[in-house]
Amino acid sequence: MVAEAPSIHIKNLTYSFPDGSAGLNNINVDLPPGSRTLLIGGKKLTTNGTLLIGGVDPFKMGLEGVTYLGLEWVLNPIVRNDIYVHELLASVGGDAYPARRNELIRILDIDVDWRMHQVSDGERRRVQLTMGLLRPWSILLLDEVTVDLDVLARSRFLSFLATETMTRACTIVYATHIMDGLAAWPTHLVRMTLGTIKKYGSVASFDLPPPPTGGEVGGLFRNSALLELVLKWLEEDLDERGPRSRRKTEMTTYNSIERGPW
Repeated sequence: MVAEAPSIHIKNLTYSFPDGSAGLNNINVDLPPGSRTLLIGGKKLTTNGTLLIGGVDPFKMGLEGVTYLGLEWVLNPIVRNDIYVHELLASVGGDAYPARRNELIRILDIDVDWRMHQVSDGERRRVQLTMGLLRPWSILLLDEVTVDLDVLARSRFLSFLATETMTRACTIVYATHIMDGLAAWPTHLVRMTLGTIKKYGSVASFDLPPPPTGGEVGGLFRNSALLELVLKWLEEDLDERGPRSRRKTEMTTYNSIERGPW
């Protein structure tokens, strides 16, 4: 752990959708400095006074060093224009951080002479990640950013992030439903369901399934164990939530009562 890395504190965070249904209910989380947290759940907008990063309210004070990367960027029409990758990287300050730029290009196996209107979604995702991570950050918020990466690029990228938290003052929160290859990556887990946090803490505080008799106890089993734990959570969440068709009927009834016959 890096002592100077920022912590993340969320206090009494509640969010309601426009239809009145609950999105988040009284969320309280403390994530330690230098942690790599895997968020099993999702993201929601928040309001001021409910979120502190490094002890600072980003809505009141602004916050340097926070980077967010999600699925939205890859749909941006700008990155589908006829422009070379090296020109795109230079436009976001790549020349100011040549060592980081070159390391990310190597890790993600990028050809700087690609033309952005001709590349695949997976190749566009690699360029996105390089652009977003060029400048050193202190807080990194990720939302399903490896969905278009092949298994090798994903493994190398996650290893890069782990090294970052061990060698620099930085903290990561990663929301994903893709568990393959993640067993040894997170230091902490947050389990969310139906707008509430069921549990959060260090990976060691969660009960991973024991290895089967005679089964492998190394990395392959650890990955399977994490996946089995998350599958168990999802089954429990489905039982608690009920079928989507029933919830849709209930919401239609709720809206009819709220609106009345007029």
